[in-house]
Amino acid sequence: MNEISDAFGNKRNIWMRALFMLLMALVLHVSGTVLFVVTVIQFVIVLLNDTPNARLVSFGRSMGIYFRQIVDFLTFATEDIPFPFSEWPAGE
Repeated sequence: MNEISDAFGNKRNIWMRALFMLLMALVLHVSGTVLFVVTVIQFVIVLLNDTPNARLVSFGRSMGIYFRQIVDFLTFATEDIPFPFSEWPAGE
């Protein structure tokens, strides 16, 4: 657990958590747009080369993990705040 998420242990800091929740909801929205762009690029690459780009495959996996981390935080399943407040998830 990181230092910022340690602050959510009591009722007084629920408003601080709400602020981080709003920020992470915005990040989730922007990340969805990034995922759409990556999807279109990967589709074009497969059309041209008949094989997907390995780096984009790895990035897509890490984006999926990142989405899960954000949703877990937003739904109170965890107190750990995702990237940029922690490390980017590995896509391997």
